[in-house]
Amino acid sequence: MILNETYPLANGQPIPKLGLGTWFIDDGAAAQTVRDAIALGYRNIDTAQAYGNERGVGEGVRSSGVPRGELYVSSKLAAEIKDYSTAVTAIDGSLTATGLDYLDLMLIHSPQPWNDWRGGTYAEGNREAWRALEEAQTAGKLRSIGVSNFQQPDLENILAVCTVAPQVNQVLLHVGNTPGDLLAYCAGQGILIEAYSPIAHGVMLKNPDVTAMAERYGVTVPQLCIRYALQLGTVPLPKTANPEHMRSNAQVDFVISDADMEALRRLTVSDYGRYGSFPVFSGK
Repeated sequence: MILNETYPLANGQPIPKLGLGTWFIDDGAAAQTVRDAIALGYRNIDTAQAYGNERGVGEGVRSSGVPRGELYVSSKLAAEIKDYSTAVTAIDGSLTATGLDYLDLMLIHSPQPWNDWRGGTYAEGNREAWRALEEAQTAGKLRSIGVSNFQQPDLENILAVCTVAPQVNQVLLHVGNTPGDLLAYCAGQGILIEAYSPIAHGVMLKNPDVTAMAERYGVTVPQLCIRYALQLGTVPLPKTANPEHMRSNAQVDFVISDADMEALRRLTVSDYGRYGSFPVFSGK
């Protein structure tokens, strides 16, 4: 069962191959959502300062009845934090909000603040935030550290000066948006890719080609999309608060053929509907 499988990170820490995303899950609903997921066997829970639900996620983890050491909890520094001292304070803030002694993974949410997405480089600011993450890892507050939404130049900026290389890069990856060059670069650097919005924030549910392929395999569209991300060697993080969807999303013990993987890889998505205003979907 996929929920029992892990990848090894470059630092030797294991990370579960399938996680639960919590973007757009309100803080008041997050604790029960996390408890439901953990009861179904999920062990990888992803949140962020920007989601506004770290408190609820932490409550769900602490009240799940599963030992903390068996769970993998990630958060992210707010994208606007581009200096050392603010990053130090924010890391401690996430620990306080979640009520946890440590986080298994913490990421820089974006190489740019959201209001300047794919604008400036913020090279020095990202290096300063990274230094804070490195020190927190050394102090035992964080087990692993990484980045999110970083492209190759952003990664090279960190790699040029870091003491500890990023272990993870969490990016938008789904059928219809497969950043092949970035996947290859990260693989060469020993950086694991996590895939957020693996169902394209619901857009794939309306794609006739993907629907037809899912029917051929006797699976749902979300199952096909999650399996696709897994076969690329990434950690998909489908977001849902529905326990039935959680259960279904983990039922992915089938194999997509090489030909169908290539067909899915060639698809492109340019319209994310009402979510297209978000920088990660609009590209600006």
